Amino acid sequence: MITIKTENLTRKFGNLTALDNLNLEVEEGEIFGLVGPDGAGKSTTMRLLTGIMNPTQGQAWVYNKHTVKEAEALKESIAYMSQRFGLYEELTVLENINFYADVYGVAKDRREQDIDRLLGFSGLLPFKQRFAGKLSGGMKQKLGLACSLIHTPRVLFLDEPTNGVDPVSRRDFWNILYDLLKEKVTIFCSTCYLDEAERCRRVGLLHKGKLLRCESPDKIKKEYNVKTLEEAFIAIIKEYENNSKIPASGTEAELRE
Repeated sequence: MITIKTENLTRKFGNLTALDNLNLEVEEGEIFGLVGPDGAGKSTTMRLLTGIMNPTQGQAWVYNKHTVKEAEALKESIAYMSQRFGLYEELTVLENINFYADVYGVAKDRREQDIDRLLGFSGLLPFKQRFAGKLSGGMKQKLGLACSLIHTPRVLFLDEPTNGVDPVSRRDFWNILYDLLKEKVTIFCSTCYLDEAERCRRVGLLHKGKLLRCESPDKIKKEYNVKTLEEAFIAIIKEYENNSKIPASGTEAELRE
């Protein structure tokens, strides 16, 4: 089953084209990584797919819902964790997740069991009475994920969820994501860490609003005969810019971890 599909999805801001004719399909139960330098269009893509922003042209469907015509209905099937997820630091872990359960209209008769399950697999159960403002960066990200999952979404959008988080917490976060795949949750994740991109079933390289390559990490590395995605992506961008006669200033540094 195709869970995410776009057709010539484009978003312009005046003379700037943030996303340029994106054509993409993501299957159910797949973890898909969107990678690119700052300003590549990753966050714009997320906002378009979650119905927060309307495209300038083209269209998209997520879980069989049109992102513009069925934007309200779409919210029932998805969760979106932005780079600055709205946790309330003056509330406890439990109060935060209960707040989001109220927002999503989760029935009270099933809420306690769901909350314990989410806090349990994210390792937050012992900290349910701790104020969110007293959590470490990694624990805040886990709480944000638990809040996003309280209404049992089928598609999870994560916009650079581990940016600035320590390596151990990043590893723990990804272990949680792998557990979600067992429940056939589709995960669409943008990341600036290429070691995280290696964990995805497929990755898409976005550069200046254009999708330059979309394939499994192993196939991309094999195609360019390199050992790392960093080397492959630098080669792909240089190839694109040489063909387009676009200066390549800053590209290598922006792609490094």
